[in-house]
Amino acid sequence: MCLFQYDDDPEPEERVPAGLLYVPVRPGGAEVVVRLFRTPLGARTAVGFTTEERLASTLGGTQSWIRLSESALRGMTEPLGAALVTVDPTITAPRVTAAGTTFPVTTARTTEITARTA
Repeated sequence: MCLFQYDDDPEPEERVPAGLLYVPVRPGGAEVVVRLFRTPLGARTAVGFTTEERLASTLGGTQSWIRLSESALRGMTEPLGAALVTVDPTITAPRVTAAGTTFPVTTARTTEITARTA
């Protein structure tokens, strides 16, 4: 632990509120469902963006979104096994399998994944 505290330098394990976020969602009938993602190491994470432009540049302009506070997003996703909240990720990439087919990383439910051949 650091002996000195700086206003702009929180400890890594501290949860710093991010304010209202643009959270990617997918349609789920009469309601919308928050999309969960995976980190490069495979951990489940919720994702939020600080601006609509950052969301569109990462996930595309047609991506649906809702506004949620960081604490509300965390409260919704922690029971689902996504204890992490990633703010403003800049890169997304498809996961590649040994057979050469790719699956989108951004889909949380395996029943919705469709195979694409390279």
